[in-house]
Amino acid sequence: MVEAVPERMQIKQAVFAELDAVTPGHAILASNTSSLSITEMGEATSRPDKVVGFHYFYPASIMRLIEVIEGDETSEETVTAATGFAQQIRKQPIRCAEVPGFVVNRILNSAVSEIWRAQEEEGLDIEEIDKVVQESKAAPMGPFYLTDLLGLDTVLHVAEHLHESYGDRFFVHSQMKELVEAGNLGQKTGKGFYEHG
Repeated sequence: MVEAVPERMQIKQAVFAELDAVTPGHAILASNTSSLSITEMGEATSRPDKVVGFHYFYPASIMRLIEVIEGDETSEETVTAATGFAQQIRKQPIRCAEVPGFVVNRILNSAVSEIWRAQEEEGLDIEEIDKVVQESKAAPMGPFYLTDLLGLDTVLHVAEHLHESYGDRFFVHSQMKELVEAGNLGQKTGKGFYEHG
């Protein structure tokens, strides 16, 4: 079972406690979290050894990578099963330790932080930045447009978590905070850095 509820530990733990009660004891409970503790999710269950992170990348229908994240109690058998399942659904699994940002978000947010910082400090045009990034083929889409697709609330949560964990090498964009506070969460609400129809 793979859950994909909002990135809030209280919600994740409530869902995992419910799933623990209604699924067979041998079932593996996995989270699509991009940054939260698998160990803490496992504490809400009677089977922390069968709790694992299973982080898809957006858009999941295209991106092949999946992070398989081990909590403190996750068994080798669980990790092996999750890795095998990822391969069965034609994904490329990478095993990760439970550290803030896992692997990919530490790399991605490290680079994107510098773009956010430059945009904010120099007043650069967001659409122009996205256009240059996309046309250079450095990424399939610009970081501001990607943030809108992922959800500004989710991206802000990860950015703040990485900033708290690693300090100033991870930047939190102030306009993103303002947009989230105003309820403008990107594509899912119709407005973020961009207007969405």
